[in-house]
Amino acid sequence: MRTPVIAGNWKMFKTVQETAIFVKELRSLVKGIEDVEIVVAPPFTAIHAAAEAARNTNVGIAAQDVSYEREGAFTGEVSAGMIKEAGAEYAIVGHSERRRLFHETDAIVCRKARAVIGAGLTAIVCVGETLEERERQQTLAVLDRQIKDGLDGFSPEEVAALVIAYEPVWAIGTGRTATAAQAGEAHAHIRTRLRQWFGADAAERCRILYGGSVKPDNIRELIAEPDVDGALVGGASLDVAGFTDIVTRARPAAV
Repeated sequence: MRTPVIAGNWKMFKTVQETAIFVKELRSLVKGIEDVEIVVAPPFTAIHAAAEAARNTNVGIAAQDVSYEREGAFTGEVSAGMIKEAGAEYAIVGHSERRRLFHETDAIVCRKARAVIGAGLTAIVCVGETLEERERQQTLAVLDRQIKDGLDGFSPEEVAALVIAYEPVWAIGTGRTATAAQAGEAHAHIRTRLRQWFGADAAERCRILYGGSVKPDNIRELIAEPDVDGALVGGASLDVAGFTDIVTRARPAAV
């Protein structure tokens, strides 16, 4: 059985001090929860403070992005080795905002995921269609392209160890959420493709998260879908009580 993952992506919110306070409160609220993998992704500046606050607890820390380069003259970039040294255990790559606002291609996402894995971190690779693509009934074709090109050259063992986050772009920060059936269909399709391209073992072990206006009142229905293994939570992860509620409702015994 795959362990659910609930990851909070804070985007460009919270200072170092606010982060430390949040993580200290979170760790006390989720103490003893071992059947859900709990992850928080603060801004780069707060990764070290978050990692220190989460030390020796069941809360993991992620970076929201990473450079595909190890080092060099790349002003403003942060490498996988740097975020690992700061205390991160995970890194998100290919988030729809990175793709849309910063024009990241599937090839760039692939290089970033490769860098994350090369540094010994867990990659959370985001995929998903825009509203226009869904209305044109291109959802599955878009997912095929993003998975094939975004994981190009990956071994079955590498795919088994990473996390994929399906985020329908039209449901991010809009208050609109894919229905459980829509999420289930997309997740099942992703797992089918993983099975075809990387083998049954990789497909069964890889966790696939849903991301898109996840809240306490919809997480249970979403995660009840057999191929939904948790959530990449945006705005709702900024409130420690609400985020804890999502974690609690995602526990296998609660579904």
